[in-house]
Amino acid sequence: MSTPEFTQILETHAEVLRPFAVTLTRDTEEAKDLFQETLYRALANKDKYQVGTNIKAWLYTIMRNIFINNYRRRSRQPVLLDDMANEYFFNQGAQTVANDAVTRLNLKEVQRAIYHLPELFRNPFLLYVDGYRYNEIAAMLREPLGTVKSRIHFARKLLKSQIERY
Repeated sequence: MSTPEFTQILETHAEVLRPFAVTLTRDTEEAKDLFQETLYRALANKDKYQVGTNIKAWLYTIMRNIFINNYRRRSRQPVLLDDMANEYFFNQGAQTVANDAVTRLNLKEVQRAIYHLPELFRNPFLLYVDGYRYNEIAAMLREPLGTVKSRIHFARKLLKSQIERY
């Protein structure tokens, strides 16, 4: 197939790619770039197109692969955020210093709230916090699974109401 023939076919089917590009990127400017890159790659690889096959599917595949490759490339790069004027933050996992006094106070408040829970809710909740699964807790307490789940749920609700900040 000659270049003018391929270009003509490409022009007739190119407009169906625009909505797909917007769907993938969810950004009109990025969608324009993706659309343009797709058409460029299609023209550059016209010799790989087999006459008689579905050109729309071929173009969709090119666009999808470009999008996936760009996404993977961006996910590996460090992110530079500029939220405020003249302040730059690098996404490099900067370490922060924890305030142990505040942490201890919060922990004591949570422990006090757990201690004040009714025993009916406290026991399954403490086992859940210790890392046991629902079915293991149900077996240990000899209670139905649904009962254990609801007691843990109600324990969480009571704790949220007792601890105001959270």
